[in-house]
Amino acid sequence: MMFNAPIKCADGFTMSVQGSAYHYCSPRITGLAIYNNYEIGYPSEAEPLLMPYAEDAEHPTDTVYGYVPVQVLVDVIAKHGGVANNVR
Repeated sequence: MMFNAPIKCADGFTMSVQGSAYHYCSPRITGLAIYNNYEIGYPSEAEPLLMPYAEDAEHPTDTVYGYVPVQVLVDVIAKHGGVANNVR
């Protein structure tokens, strides 16, 4: 199984964003370019916009967030200044 590299935002916030048949996303199909909902995981800090989707809200940086709508993902990235230019 292949994983996407974590997204790093301009302010240093990072999170894993995944979509495949093996993740909490929709549709649950591997290899799509765009999903309606994504699995977010292990953000570098608690993010209030993600909390409604937390699997374990007591440990917000050590959990996954299932079926996060794409608009929420876009809003989180925008809140943190967009995607960093030096992503590796």
